[in-house]
Amino acid sequence: MIVSILFFLAQIIVSTLAAPVVSERAGVTTASASAVSAFAPYARFAHAAYCISGASTWSCGAACNAIPDFQIYAGGGDGNATPVWFVGWSPSLGSVVVAHEGTDPTQFLSLINDIDWIPDSMDSAYFPGISSSIKVHGGFQDTFKRTASIVLTTVKKVIADKSATKVTLVGHSLGGAIALLDAVYLKIQIPSVTLKVVTFGVPRVGNPAWASYLSTFDITRVTHEQDPIPIVPGRLMGFAHPQGELHQSLLDGNWYNCPGSDNTDLRCSTGAVANILVGNIVDHLGSYNGIWLGTIYC
Repeated sequence: MIVSILFFLAQIIVSTLAAPVVSERAGVTTASASAVSAFAPYARFAHAAYCISGASTWSCGAACNAIPDFQIYAGGGDGNATPVWFVGWSPSLGSVVVAHEGTDPTQFLSLINDIDWIPDSMDSAYFPGISSSIKVHGGFQDTFKRTASIVLTTVKKVIADKSATKVTLVGHSLGGAIALLDAVYLKIQIPSVTLKVVTFGVPRVGNPAWASYLSTFDITRVTHEQDPIPIVPGRLMGFAHPQGELHQSLLDGNWYNCPGSDNTDLRCSTGAVANILVGNIVDHLGSYNGIWLGTIYC
């Protein structure tokens, strides 16, 4: 534990004092209004993951009421060592939905999930056949493993009940990291399924080999203004984002499609937040096109 904390502090220092030089990159385009509005249903599911108790009932006040047609099948987690999660069926999306809660800063064990960042190989018990060159954040992988089996079992049940062919995975912050790991796991376990991943303010999860492996996945990685969480763990520590960034820029308030991994254009997250000292942690919470994410908004 002490070693993990020391490495965590080291990566913060590296991010602060030795941030990569920011340079403009071609290919950034203004996102359409329809593309921006399209992520609203997924933001609502990410919001609900902070508010639901973990029981298999769709009852969490305004957050659940905003998605009235959702049919929950299972849920769990303690909001501490195991973030709250749920699985169910969305008729409006025509998809199984898996959602995970993000880090709760009021819970110590929830924070430890983030601090244990040392890169590990992917566990072959969950990811058979994955190249040993792919490394992921140790704490994120450990947290993913606490719910992987029950999530898989429940997803299979919903697929059978609804003749479903699509699974959507969502999450904010740590929840987004688990959603990405879920996507790889489910693709291995149910290869015929079509996957969609939508994350909000997700930190980097793995190394460049991980980012490259995800290049064929349908990922929308929503980032907001000066949020510092997407720039950690740092690139100099060997971490990289996958493709799919949709960023709201502080420069003009517009939304931009940022192609590639860690696009350093100033209209994208990596370019906008050169190091954590220029970030604004409030931007991590939103708003994401009018939707705020976190336990304090339940």
